[in-house]
This record gives sequence, structure tokens and C-alpha cells, in this order.
Amino acid sequence: MSETSRIAALASRALIAVAGEDWRSFLQGLLTQDVETLGSGEVRFGALLTPQGRLLYDLFIVGREDGCWLDCAADKRAALLQRLTIYRLRAKVTLATDETAVWAAWGEGVTGQGWVRDPRIAALGWRGYGADALPNASEADYERHRLEVGAPGPADWGEDSAYPLEADFDLLNGVDFKKGCFVGQETTSRMKRRGQIKNRMLPIVFDGAPPAYGAEVLAGTLRAGDVRTGVEGRAMALLRLDRIEGADLIVDGRPVRVERPAFLAEAE
Repeated sequence: MSETSRIAALASRALIAVAGEDWRSFLQGLLTQDVETLGSGEVRFGALLTPQGRLLYDLFIVGREDGCWLDCAADKRAALLQRLTIYRLRAKVTLATDETAVWAAWGEGVTGQGWVRDPRIAALGWRGYGADALPNASEADYERHRLEVGAPGPADWGEDSAYPLEADFDLLNGVDFKKGCFVGQETTSRMKRRGQIKNRMLPIVFDGAPPAYGAEVLAGTLRAGDVRTGVEGRAMALLRLDRIEGADLIVDGRPVRVERPAFLAEAE
């Protein structure tokens, strides 16, 4: 590991091991990401949606020789495992919890077994699974880095409340629009095809401590969105795109400014 790299254990993440002869076809019909072509040692970012197309669980799908790991929010693992068990029906698939550690690294780079590039954007660094690692940063440091890069996280979109395109999944390699059907595909594809993305999660910057989660963002007297997770000087917010262009935005009487991340600017 480079001397300028930061590495943190992600206690907020946990793994589900998926195996069995039908594991690819089983997940292919459920997740937003293509699983059929996933290779061993490769990682892809995706989600399991509601039938109505809202985000339930974000996932990193980690290819293995005999199946895959699903890297999910630790506090949602039991619920995800239960839902996958319901979907399994007669598929020849095994589902089990796995206590292998999940790591994140960012900075100059890491090498060694167990490390893979974060599939969302290069600026987010690397993810480690069972890696031989010594932490020199905290998960809070990683969360600050995530917000500085401008990428939303699970605490920003909650459960069954946001659409994946509102949470920038289309810009962070979280949806494969060329694969076959998946749960919630109809709504997701229609929003993309018709350009009906009225809201997006975008970073806001300000002076001082972050506003409370859910604090209202105002453009004059009009509601322009609400604040999600934050740290000193910056936060994520779900914003109405038609109300933020050229507007003076305030939260709790304080001025805030939208800072468009590089991955959004590249897509526009």
C-alpha cells in the first residue's frame, strides 16, 4: 500500500454468499446489474428494487469461483437474505451469511490479494474482501471522502423511498440497461428513456456543521429538496433539478451551494 493511501474497515457492510448451479440466472432476474458475464474476482455495483422500481438494497456483486458475494448494508443483511429466500422458489441456489471483512481504500492505490477497484467511479478507490490490511483511517473518514467525491450512499436514499436514478445509479454504473428483465425494470427503463429524472442527489457545500437529516432546502420560498447525510462543510441532498438552476439556496437560514460532482458533469 502506498504511504499516501487511506484504508478503513467498513463495519457497516456485510456479506451474503450465493452459490449453487442456478446462482447466475437467479440473480440475473432480480438485480439491476448484469450477473451472467461476471467473472471471478470482478466486482459490479447494483441494487435490488421494489416491483415499483424504488431502491430497497444497494449491492456490490463480487464474483467468486463457485458463486458470488453480495456486499450489502450490515443492518439490512437479514432482511435481504429473507427476501432472496422468498424469491428463490425452486432455484438450485444456496444463500448464507459470510463474516469475511469488507474494507475500503482510497488515495494513491493498493496492491495485493483481495483488493478490487470500486466499480462506481475511480475516485472512490478500492474495496477489499478478506484482504490482509491494516487500517490507518476510520469509516467516518471514508464517509467524508465519499461526500467529497459526491457519491450518494445507503443512508442518503433510505429504503423504498427513492428511485435508483434519483440516487445517481445510472451515473455510477449501478444499472445495466442492456440486460434482460429485473425487478423494477419497467419504471427504471421508462425514467431513463423519457428523461423523467426530476430529482437527483447532489452535494451541497456550506460553512459549519451539517444541517439535520431531512432539513428543507429552499429556493426563495419554494421547496427545492431536503438534506441527507453530512459532515462539516458539506452534505448530500435530494434536489429538484428545475428549482436549483441559478437559484440562491438556503437551509435553516444558511446559504448553501450545489457542487456538481465530476461524474455528473461528464454525463451532461
